[in-house]
Amino acid sequence: MLRIIDARTGEPALAAPVRRGLTRVQAHASGYGAASLRVLLVADLLVRALELGGTPAWLQLTGDRDQAELRAGATALGMHPFEDGRDLAAGVGEAQILHVVGEGGRSPDDGVRISVAPVEGGPATVDARRAVPDADPAVLRLALLSAPRAEPLRLDATALAEARDTLARWRRAVADWARQPSRPVPEELRARLRAAWDDDLDVPAVLNVLRSVGDAGPGLAAGARFETYAYADRLLGLELTRDLGAPA
Repeated sequence: MLRIIDARTGEPALAAPVRRGLTRVQAHASGYGAASLRVLLVADLLVRALELGGTPAWLQLTGDRDQAELRAGATALGMHPFEDGRDLAAGVGEAQILHVVGEGGRSPDDGVRISVAPVEGGPATVDARRAVPDADPAVLRLALLSAPRAEPLRLDATALAEARDTLARWRRAVADWARQPSRPVPEELRARLRAAWDDDLDVPAVLNVLRSVGDAGPGLAAGARFETYAYADRLLGLELTRDLGAPA
């Protein structure tokens, strides 16, 4: 069950207090840039985590500047489509509202407030109108996922290069593992992944589980490694299975 820290109280709150009750996830972002994209990405991850737990979620975007550019950037980075949330302050009977906002930003007083720390170095690495700093926008997505959302993120050439190398390595490994017979995700690994993202959406912990799977000894079957990465990618959205069928 996903618990998220409410920035207003500092206490954990249930993201879905009513089983299978609708949760509204509203991103508050204005002005195109890496910091705003990080806010949208956190909102997208919340929706993915809720849906993996069987909770329907409604994703919205609210702001007064560069909304079309932000939606285009979200699409380029593989996020769910954002609906317009400006005229829905009264709500539609949802069981929970999650407001995702940049550090120091403003949001309504209802629901749970989720604060996202700023991004340093973004203007030098992100085109403020095109959203794709690399031939593969998943590189930027992984770079934005690399640090806890409550911590400032340094987005520079080094961070993007590390994300690019990691993504290429993982995709090659997944394509290689897929050539072997499939095996179920080991329950211990499934539990670790769910525990990570249910604990305040701890994405760096999810990435660490994948690193441990990649480095595991021969006792873990290739098919199980493949299924573990594919399962985690339902949250991460990095297209880790993109290179299946490519020449070895």
